[in-house]
Amino acid sequence: MDIFEKCRNYTQAREAMKSGTYPYFIPLDENEGTEVEYKGNRLIMCGSNNYLGLTTHPKVKEAAEAAIKRYGTSCTGSRFLNGTLAMHEQLERELAEFVGKDSALIFSTGMQVNLGTISALITRDDVVILDKDDHASIVDGARLGYGKIERFRHNDIEHLERVLQSLPEHVGKLIVVDGVFSMGGDLADLPRIIPVARKYGARVMVDDAHGMGVMGKGRGTAAEFGMTGDVDLIMSTFSKSFASLGGFIAGDDDVIHYIKHNARSLIFSASIPAANAAAALAALHVIRDEPQMAERVIQIGARVKKELGAMGFNVGESVTPIVPVIIGDDEKTFLTWKTLFENGVFVNPVISPAVPQGMQLLRTSYMASHTDAQIDRVLEIFNQVGKQVGII
Repeated sequence: MDIFEKCRNYTQAREAMKSGTYPYFIPLDENEGTEVEYKGNRLIMCGSNNYLGLTTHPKVKEAAEAAIKRYGTSCTGSRFLNGTLAMHEQLERELAEFVGKDSALIFSTGMQVNLGTISALITRDDVVILDKDDHASIVDGARLGYGKIERFRHNDIEHLERVLQSLPEHVGKLIVVDGVFSMGGDLADLPRIIPVARKYGARVMVDDAHGMGVMGKGRGTAAEFGMTGDVDLIMSTFSKSFASLGGFIAGDDDVIHYIKHNARSLIFSASIPAANAAAALAALHVIRDEPQMAERVIQIGARVKKELGAMGFNVGESVTPIVPVIIGDDEKTFLTWKTLFENGVFVNPVISPAVPQGMQLLRTSYMASHTDAQIDRVLEIFNQVGKQVGII
């Protein structure tokens, strides 16, 4: 059996390309934040994780440019050896203070944070317990560890407790959940998860990639619930609200020190360039000093959810700037995506296995920098397209 046989048999994507319904790897000519250009056509971007619109913020751009002039384009080594700058450590200190933890540690991507952190902590005698809607990076981090993996139904705390009850008392236990679930836009039920975790001696890690900068006046989902001190580890990425590339884990100093010396994805990867660190630091300052931006994007998400729901779209249970439009069928999901795209709205189609069968959806997401006029236009196009394709 040729190991490449599976590659030759994989035809689904090429078939979609031929039919004109392939929605991925779209090469944009320009990306100005709330609008993008593709082959000369302007589209309103409603598929980005740039929740605060900081990728075009003057302070963020100026910080990145100044860092390149001073440090060049790469650190050319891992944090473990020659790749640590004083700026990295400054960013770590300020992030830890911002999220209310002792220490923080920067990785080169958000994916690497979860791969390195979870696999470093979960050894042969440990168990990691995951929400079934957790991000793929959490699942992969758990797989890289040598311990056992358990899953519980999405935000089903009774099921979580049954899982914990089934585990021996002597094993180490780590519950990992998304703060904001990236497809549905709903929140982890931390007020109910934390007491159950404490009852069974489990630690709790929150992946707040989509919550940081947005929830809790920008300080994340744990802050939204007033439970920062109850969450053991807080993770986030720089590729969303922080308008850069990289990620971090924050927690007690001794835990972060251990991860720093045992996370393979940190030790064996080059550190983020100075420009990325400087951009993230500048974004952090904007998030901290201008909490009204988080309020603005939450308001936009609430408006879109309310108005799409009133039109007849199934918009789920989101309480964030992520507003899913649940369609439940592959073909109709791609058709709706293509029609919206052709009418000037960029969204993301999501099918199985990213979501369960029957929950195929368009993932729409919004920015604090979207104007009211842009949102008016998006809603108008959704109404037209929804009727055209027979969803509403």
